[in-house]
Amino acid sequence: MPEHRIFKMAFAKVYPMYVQKAERKNRTREEVDQIICWLTGYDQAGLEQQIEQQNDFATFFAQAPQLHPNCSQIKGVVCGVRIEDIDDPLMQKIRYLDKLIDELAKGKAMDKILRQ
Repeated sequence: MPEHRIFKMAFAKVYPMYVQKAERKNRTREEVDQIICWLTGYDQAGLEQQIEQQNDFATFFAQAPQLHPNCSQIKGVVCGVRIEDIDDPLMQKIRYLDKLIDELAKGKAMDKILRQ
């Protein structure tokens, strides 16, 4: 099966769309960053470095310090596909992030988004 094209897409190209989606719903860039850092284990400086380096999603997640242990609690449907049914580990991580940003844009409280 061919590799999905999003794997080679630069995270820095998608990041502004995450921020834009959140800001349209009166949420902030800081909240987007908090979600990304929670999921991946990056600190703010590490996240900014990934954006500056224009790393693709495969590299972004490969270099992530540590996925949050509660990420398996992220469930639901993104783009018509149930997250927990995704076989490819990289695609599942990308969809985790998509789902968290969706929850932020829908007005969900941060403690619920971060599975606390």
